[in-house]
Amino acid sequence: MFPNGVWRGLALCVAVLAPQAVADICSTLKAGGIDVEYPMSPDYSKDLTKYWSAACGDLKPTCIAAPSSASEMSQIITELHKVETLFAVKSGGHMPNNGFASIQDGLLVSTKNLDQVFYHKKDQTAVIGPGLSWEEAQKGLAGTGRTIVGGRLGGVGIGGYMLGCGMSFLSTQYGWAANNVVDFEVVLANGTVVHANAKSNTDLYAALKGGGNNFGVVTAYTLQTHPQDQKVWGGNYVFTSDKTPQVLKALRNFVDEYPDDKAAIILTSEYGIAIDFWIMFLFYDGPEPPPGVFDEFTAIEHTSTTKTWDSYYDLLKHNDFFILHGQRYTIATETTPLPNKTVGSDVLQGYYDHWRNVTKSVLEVSGVLGSIAFQPVPKTFTRKAKERGGDLLSIPTDTSYIIIELDFSYASAIDDDKIDQANQHLYQGMGNLIQKNIDKGLLPDVYRPLFMNDAYYRQDYWGRIHPASKKRALQARHRYDPDGFFQKRTSGGWRLE
Repeated sequence: MFPNGVWRGLALCVAVLAPQAVADICSTLKAGGIDVEYPMSPDYSKDLTKYWSAACGDLKPTCIAAPSSASEMSQIITELHKVETLFAVKSGGHMPNNGFASIQDGLLVSTKNLDQVFYHKKDQTAVIGPGLSWEEAQKGLAGTGRTIVGGRLGGVGIGGYMLGCGMSFLSTQYGWAANNVVDFEVVLANGTVVHANAKSNTDLYAALKGGGNNFGVVTAYTLQTHPQDQKVWGGNYVFTSDKTPQVLKALRNFVDEYPDDKAAIILTSEYGIAIDFWIMFLFYDGPEPPPGVFDEFTAIEHTSTTKTWDSYYDLLKHNDFFILHGQRYTIATETTPLPNKTVGSDVLQGYYDHWRNVTKSVLEVSGVLGSIAFQPVPKTFTRKAKERGGDLLSIPTDTSYIIIELDFSYASAIDDDKIDQANQHLYQGMGNLIQKNIDKGLLPDVYRPLFMNDAYYRQDYWGRIHPASKKRALQARHRYDPDGFFQKRTSGGWRLE
């Protein structure tokens, strides 16, 4: 297997070497009735602005094909077998790794026209298209009194989020978003449209829950909905950086004790030239949290924008304020078991200090902003995931974890290499810190997979996943894509070899 960075470079080189093949498939698809956009057209230019990272929008595909159905997606996959060009599939564009949902000189397949929301009252499921954002999907359920397990910022896209498992404000009630998929409609490498569920193609059904883009192109997700006809509570607390020790202690205790399954948080620190504070995202699945749920946080001096929202959609839409558009953006991750009460503050402080020191080393980069997000995965979360059929991550239910998200945003391509080096230093150093704490007996020596949705393209997703999960995924890949079409022809992703 090539390292992910080599794959990305190979992808771009092969695409450049076959411009005529790409042009041919563009004209073939257009003649076949598929919506195709070319450079200089308003829709083409608009679509390239709909990435969370401007670096992805800098990559210019030869054309953008936007199928409106599974049969049109099948048509595209079938035609791709007749040429040598590479391709990428784009849903919401929030994955910042270049080549994963973006491409230079190849074919970009946009799912934007797969934008359906169909609610089935009889079994309380909803068929959701991958071209939607989570706020659009939630809005499509207005009036049903039901909700879906999805993104915590409304502007997050559905496709890549689901295939990486998907963390939600509702996960402590219902598990990963992928645990709530009743059926996947999938276009396979040979162009066949199949359904994967608990009765049909069950191995593919299991592999798609955390397996990424290795098996096919999902054109519809049938999701189990959940009751939510009440107002919800949420918003943000902001703490100054001098409150870090108290904030981290409150975080540790919250994850350990997890006072209420209806509560959820993301605890994020932001650091830049003129920025240095904590932003905490809070959610409660009800009009207001009962006393005691967030008390240790509220006891710390802070400012608050929390309130009762008329709907879950309104809260998700509010959280879009924190999406930075127009900047280059990178993401990386690590997974740590929760430290115990005795050593917890020191361990978490060590993670924070490492992140801060690495970020400080690149503060001269134009427009740079570093962030670290602590995302709780308590035992109740993983128990719900197991109860709902499990997933490839297969995180144990007897240990609480924190998934750490590490981000940089910055202004210019001239700093790409510098930020890449900082990113590697950041996540590798974080992993080393965790291992040292395990070696010292400060943390339990447990399985620690990487969370795909937050992973940097250089990180070894499949090398960190449970061997049984990888074996199961490989078996499915060999069955449904025996020639490795998606391994060889997509321009990015974590390759399953």
